[in-house]
Amino acid sequence: MNKTKAKTKTRSYDVAEHLRTSEEMALYLDACIAESEGDPAFIAKAIGDIARAKGMTELARETGLGRESLYKALSGERNPEFGTVLKVLHALGLQLSARPLIT
Repeated sequence: MNKTKAKTKTRSYDVAEHLRTSEEMALYLDACIAESEGDPAFIAKAIGDIARAKGMTELARETGLGRESLYKALSGERNPEFGTVLKVLHALGLQLSARPLIT
């Protein structure tokens, strides 16, 4: 008897596909900052995920930065300029805030 097994197809998980609202984006970024252990590239990658969810073309237009520059800056492979981070967060409708560390 010849039994054929159904093959399960998998694909990579892309968090950008699940960030739909400003609240979800803010909560995701907040969680990533908390888990980053101070790694600026990790935080930049999280901002990049949010940027892809919104759309890089729209973000490039709103920030005045080139699309390719945004992809590179927010890839998680480098540390973007702080000014770039602030421009991107503003264009994403997010703001940077601070609170005391809980130790």
